[in-house]
Amino acid sequence: MNKDQQKVVQYLSEAHAHEQALTRVLQSQIAMTPRGSYRTLLETHLDETRRQTDRIERRLRTLGQGGNAVTAVVGVMQSVVGQALAIGKTPIDLVRGSGGEEKVLKNAKDACATEALEIATYTAIERLAEQVGDAETAKLAASIRAEEERMLERILKEIPKLTTAVVRADLRGDSSYDLTSTGAAEAVREAGNAARATTRKAVSTAKRTSRQARKVPGVAQVEGQLKGVVASEEDLAIPRYDELTAEEIIAKLPGIAQIELAKIDSYERINQNRSTVLERISSLRGDEPWTGYDELTAADVIAVLNECDDDRAREVREYERAHKNRVSVMKAAERELTTA
Repeated sequence: MNKDQQKVVQYLSEAHAHEQALTRVLQSQIAMTPRGSYRTLLETHLDETRRQTDRIERRLRTLGQGGNAVTAVVGVMQSVVGQALAIGKTPIDLVRGSGGEEKVLKNAKDACATEALEIATYTAIERLAEQVGDAETAKLAASIRAEEERMLERILKEIPKLTTAVVRADLRGDSSYDLTSTGAAEAVREAGNAARATTRKAVSTAKRTSRQARKVPGVAQVEGQLKGVVASEEDLAIPRYDELTAEEIIAKLPGIAQIELAKIDSYERINQNRSTVLERISSLRGDEPWTGYDELTAADVIAVLNECDDDRAREVREYERAHKNRVSVMKAAERELTTA
């Protein structure tokens, strides 16, 4: 797969992950929306989203996504992120706003923002595909973009009616919304269970794929960055992370593998976002002397150094000085350079 195809696959994978997550969100919103024109519109949107997901999957298979380790692991992890966001959003949809009518209105406004994002996404994919000579992907993106534009127009037409319902309920005391009759609670359980099952499957696939993918330079950091988005405190390389001060975390960062540094970087940005921690992580980030280096023990590295040339020995020495600071490895690198 050449660089042009890799970029197309990257963009399609991002769109695919978004469509998968949107499916779960739509299921929850349909269940909490009273029957009527807007609920019918959401049901139509759900069917359309599923078809779009299938069309993107077929295109990715044609492009040979599975044949490239980098794009495969990124695509899988994007799916994990998307599903995790869907799990978190589903119950939030049920409690936002002062009443049922307002919940539905806020969800509709969110839907407008989502449609705008999708229109921009497929516009970018269409232009990218045209630029690299991929007519089939450009045609697919243009078709989906047109569907999203029509859907945005239809949702916007529903906003005034949904706003009127809020006025009647919240300001006039004339509410017609009954949460218990929409099936929302059951939908939350079903959507959550389905999303978690998809996430477990995606994570399992990611673990298998990443073993191969990490043979490619830079993939470990990409994988770590994506995993950090959905990581919990228990997933981090530093125990009791949330209980530690910035100074305590900074003291523990040297020696941590690049993939784990990337994971911590994402987790920190989403949570406390402390500049001192992020700056120290940034200073420790860097390319390993060779792929898989961070997973080796000092003895393993020294054994490899015995067969290395001067350039590789210097790379090991500089990387160790900046990151792991293992005395035995640095001495071995110095010996190789001295005797060369």
